[in-house]
Amino acid sequence: MNETVFSAPVSPVGEPVRIDISQLEKSLRRPRSAFSFVLSVLVGLMTITALVPLFSVIFMLLVRGGKKLSMSALTELPPSAFELGGGFGNAIAGTVIMVGIAALISVPVGIIAAVFLAEVAPESRLAKVVRMCAKLMTDFPSILAGVFAYGAVVLITGGFSAAAGGIALSILMLPTVMLTAEEAIRMVPSKIREAALGMGATQVQTVWMVLLPTAFPGILTGIMLAVARAAGETAPLLFTALFSNYWLASDGKIDLMQPTASLAVLIYNFSAMPFENQVELAWAAALVLVLMVLTVNLTGQALSRNRTE
Repeated sequence: MNETVFSAPVSPVGEPVRIDISQLEKSLRRPRSAFSFVLSVLVGLMTITALVPLFSVIFMLLVRGGKKLSMSALTELPPSAFELGGGFGNAIAGTVIMVGIAALISVPVGIIAAVFLAEVAPESRLAKVVRMCAKLMTDFPSILAGVFAYGAVVLITGGFSAAAGGIALSILMLPTVMLTAEEAIRMVPSKIREAALGMGATQVQTVWMVLLPTAFPGILTGIMLAVARAAGETAPLLFTALFSNYWLASDGKIDLMQPTASLAVLIYNFSAMPFENQVELAWAAALVLVLMVLTVNLTGQALSRNRTE
């Protein structure tokens, strides 16, 4: 029998207690070990089953979208109904521009609101109302953001535009940025705050030079999640940016106040077309959109990891 002797604990008579290590080893003959093994196998099978749709979609994108993916598809304008070739270069540029506009609006506002919720007045009535509204907005239907931007921007400016699309996307990004930034700031140890205040730093200096840099990985993760959501939205852009077969830039200047193409709307439009060339471009555009979102997420994770090391 495999036994080992420990100096502690000791028996009532003062002799070392002998423990049979074999009694601690797992065996499928034991009911608890068998039950744990069965549950582990069941969880593993459920996980694989849940991943099947994801990997099947990725496989279809690689097979069908990869056939049409080329440099011309990434740089040329969308083709007309019976035209062969073409691409979606303007849709890539439009997506990047509108998501960039949304980030410029939502990130500063979201971080400032998060500082208020986490540091300035976390238990005030206003903070509770803002926090509740932000949580409700996380499940806000994206089409309603488009309707709001349509009434607040499109009708006032007199036309669809990239600016209106960016504002609609910022409404969807704001609650995610705000809530994740608040949680990241709250996760900063209180000793760090107290140390900064004890050294004579003001509350503004503590927030700007201590809390935000320390909470940066969590804040960046929230921003990346918000960007990933905004890049794939279609309904808000149908009400605000619509679509265009042309580039935003003319004569070397970018006009943000005109209809703008986006990858999500191009996929929506071309996937229902009866022309094989446009359907193939829709698959290629979907692959590019997935790769863009994946790149943004991996970049954010890498920056967060480097910042914490």
